[in-house]
Amino acid sequence: MSGVSLSKVIKKYGEAQVIHGVDLEIDHGEFCVFVGPSGCGKSTLLRMVAGLEETSDGTIRIGSRDVTRMDPAERGVAMVFQTYALYPHMSVEQNMGFGLKMNGHPAAEIREKVARASDILKLGEYLKRKPAALSGGQRQRVAIGRAIVRGPEVFLFDEPLSNLDAELRVEMRVEIARLHKEIGATMIYVTHDQVEAMTMADKIVVLRLGRIEQVGAPLDLYRDPDNKFVAGFIGSPAMNFFAATAGDGQVVVPGLKAEVATGVALPAAGTAVTAGLRPEHIEIDLEGDTHSVELTEALGGVSYAYLTCDSGERMIVEERGDVRSKAGDRVGLRFEPKRLYLFDQDEARLR
Repeated sequence: MSGVSLSKVIKKYGEAQVIHGVDLEIDHGEFCVFVGPSGCGKSTLLRMVAGLEETSDGTIRIGSRDVTRMDPAERGVAMVFQTYALYPHMSVEQNMGFGLKMNGHPAAEIREKVARASDILKLGEYLKRKPAALSGGQRQRVAIGRAIVRGPEVFLFDEPLSNLDAELRVEMRVEIARLHKEIGATMIYVTHDQVEAMTMADKIVVLRLGRIEQVGAPLDLYRDPDNKFVAGFIGSPAMNFFAATAGDGQVVVPGLKAEVATGVALPAAGTAVTAGLRPEHIEIDLEGDTHSVELTEALGGVSYAYLTCDSGERMIVEERGDVRSKAGDRVGLRFEPKRLYLFDQDEARLR
């Protein structure tokens, strides 16, 4: 079994600590995505699993082995980077098999493993081409193929789609998800793009400032965030937040011109809290006149209306259907009270 276990993992650069006692269990065969804003420690954590960064304290295990102090080559991992790092003078076939050749594997074995990887990645017709004759997506598939032929216990991906255009990113997301289902290996994937995380992961690890904020399945994090940070980070467009005040069994949200009865445990009446609503959980009432539409983005099947409340707060509302708002309109809003998320002054979720 090739799961990955991190126990009280710490990373320091001199006096600066960037990873703070991370505990994490990744099961065998899981597709786990590390996600978070720039500087949250996601790539550092991945490189620690790979052995490219020394672990200052704590334990990293792959399967039953303690790999904390092992060299990268001994860990049974293969890493795919943001840059393809292909040898320009070698063919696709030679690039994919180069690592095995350097380790003294027989030529027949190399050909067999390269052929299998090329079948999985649909690279058969490109094996004799040089990297310069390939598209960006094809080059990234070659880099992934080079990892596959090594037969690692764990695949590590460090923002592998960042250099691709939007259409190719979507295509490669599908390719990597299909690859995971086909070979069933444990995969850890780093991205700052929460859409990638939501569409590919079995498990998402949300990081901020070197600490884990929440771990869970994509829809669990979307539907049941533990705090304001996770609520705002998971979901696109991001959740709208409003200043609110706790009352007696209800919460007053001036920006929404609403007093909402709630079943959550509220702090003392008069205490400031934060209310959150996702754009897709708000409905625009074109007959109303309580909010100003500043801008609309029409994307075909869906539009996003950017509104300004009378209180000055701004929000995004998702619109579908044939009749939609337009810039300059005054509109009302409707939402179901159960869709309102509440957070205390420490940004923890009120439940």
